Amino acid sequence: MSAVLSNNAPRALAVPTAGEIAGEKKMLLTFWVTGFVALAVGIAIGALQSTNYAGLNLYPYLQPFLKSYYQGLTFHGVLNAYVFTFFTISGWLMYLPARELKLKPNMGLAWFTYALMLLGTLMAAYGMFDNSSSVLYTMYAPLKGSAWFYLGVTLVVVASILPLIVVLEMRARWKRANPGQVTPLVTYMSATTLLMWLLAALGAGTEAVFLLDPWSLGLTNTIDPLLARTLFWWTGHPIVYYWLMPGYVSIYALLPRQAGGKLISDPLARLAFLLLFVFSLPVGTHHQYTDPGISPVLKGIVTALTLSVAIPSLITAFTIALSLEYAGRRRGGTGLMGWWGKLPWKDPSVAAQVLALVAFIFGGAGGIVNASWQLDNVVHNTLWVPAHFHLTVGMMTTLVFMGVSFWLLPHLTGRKLSNPKLALTGAWLWFIGLMTWGLAGHWAGMDGVPRRAWVAALPHDQYMQLYGTVHPALILVGIGGGIATLGAILYYIVFFGTLFGKKEAGAMVEIPFTEFITPAEGSALARVAEPLGLWTLITFIITLAVYIPVFWPMLTNPIHAPGFVLW
Repeated sequence: MSAVLSNNAPRALAVPTAGEIAGEKKMLLTFWVTGFVALAVGIAIGALQSTNYAGLNLYPYLQPFLKSYYQGLTFHGVLNAYVFTFFTISGWLMYLPARELKLKPNMGLAWFTYALMLLGTLMAAYGMFDNSSSVLYTMYAPLKGSAWFYLGVTLVVVASILPLIVVLEMRARWKRANPGQVTPLVTYMSATTLLMWLLAALGAGTEAVFLLDPWSLGLTNTIDPLLARTLFWWTGHPIVYYWLMPGYVSIYALLPRQAGGKLISDPLARLAFLLLFVFSLPVGTHHQYTDPGISPVLKGIVTALTLSVAIPSLITAFTIALSLEYAGRRRGGTGLMGWWGKLPWKDPSVAAQVLALVAFIFGGAGGIVNASWQLDNVVHNTLWVPAHFHLTVGMMTTLVFMGVSFWLLPHLTGRKLSNPKLALTGAWLWFIGLMTWGLAGHWAGMDGVPRRAWVAALPHDQYMQLYGTVHPALILVGIGGGIATLGAILYYIVFFGTLFGKKEAGAMVEIPFTEFITPAEGSALARVAEPLGLWTLITFIITLAVYIPVFWPMLTNPIHAPGFVLW
């Protein structure tokens, strides 16, 4: 009996040494510097996408580096949507739980993740740079890229799953040492995000390994475009939440303390992440409302399921707004909205994240249109769609991580933020620029301006004949892109100024883990959300229940299309 009791007793956990923590900081810094360098290149090319819609064709001046708008757009999408996000998220979701749990992560696996991800990035970059793979980030077959590109993207996706092993192993160690307790919030959110991504990556992973990779290597002569497209969107919708949820980690678990308050409810944060996990997976076919080969009944079901994703978004809006109001009132805010002005707006980290939340209100509202079968027919494949992305991923991922870096770089390097005023100005310019871009892009999209179109290459008379009535909106797209680019320049001055500045005593910033007004202890909701293995199984079963009827007609009536290279 005593042996049994001793096996179940709490176990002491080895606290990492200062040297080990320094190694973990180096790991995260390496991930983030690589990701933000990729973002810098993506933003520079993105400026060309803005001028394109304003009617300025700058691509002929960039020969032979960029040979076409479509090569540039492929670089822009892959570097921003895959490379920047995968590197920053992978490092972030391994480091924060380690510091919250005060455990040492598996550093060998962390560095292997980085190496594999870097190798895949370089392979994909080679396939884009030689203009053999201008297939955009969606990789729609039967447009055919090179094996370098597809194999490289495959490696990046595989590597992005490995942080899950690191986080789950730390969580298991902590659970053994703390039996009966719920997982601390940051670790819970990190594990939930990565488990969601594990299931999400099955779609694009299957597409890459069984369709795109063999096809590009010449092992098969044809490909099924509809099957490939459907597998992509199995991943392509939940990947948006893989981009957003790591930003939510900061918004929920760090921002309230930075703003001078506390998180209103730990259990509500867990509920929001759990619902994002469950609701985000089985709805990818809402990106295929106009595609043939998918039953209208299934499209109707997916419409209802997609709209359910608004529930965790509304929970987030309520919880974070109340937490920020609490912070503002603690700082002396009175009246209906006096708390808003009392938030620490001079802190560039807080300002950037709160501005991202403001932009996300508009991005989320536009997402309701995308999710609605009837309304989507109006804006499908128009400039509305990238405008929506710029107000969501461009804000809730990029601007939040920009804001996080204003305290994270000093935390990782022991160097003070080089120019807080410049950092604040850059954050505001990024916000103003992308808001201008996003709102003008929505306007142009409702007038039918297409996405993914090299409109500036048209003769001027033809361009004005097609888009003259909406030209003011397109000019605003160009202006917004220019303002955002200026904000990015200021951001990188601060980024590299901090990175290469002098170390100073007292410059080290601690991670601002928040406190809670309503903690998880004693919460039935937190207990229900705790068994992540069970919730993963439930989500997988729901996803299969939705997708098997979608895939069955495609598998029994395959399409055999040859590849096309149109550039």
